[in-house]
Amino acid sequence: MNMQALMKQAQMMQKELQKTQKELENTIYEGNSSLVFVKMNGKKELVSVEIKKDADLSLDDLEMLEDMILVAVNEAVKKVDKDKDSKLAKYGNGLSGLM
Repeated sequence: MNMQALMKQAQMMQKELQKTQKELENTIYEGNSSLVFVKMNGKKELVSVEIKKDADLSLDDLEMLEDMILVAVNEAVKKVDKDKDSKLAKYGNGLSGLM
């Protein structure tokens, strides 16, 4: 393979990678626990937090609610990471021939 073809292939891969990264950033991931539902974008920015309205919460339950928010957010983060890893893995494999 000549150098020009290799450069062209690298540029195409770079464009595909940028497109995939943009797609991931615009994807909404959801996490939940029994009382909390969160949405996060692919940049791991929290978009919304929803607490179940029919939950009968007292001030004593706030610590439990905080734990549930933590669980829901962490679940959404794991989904972002898993999706990102699976979608970007193909680019890592393609780069091995260039090194």
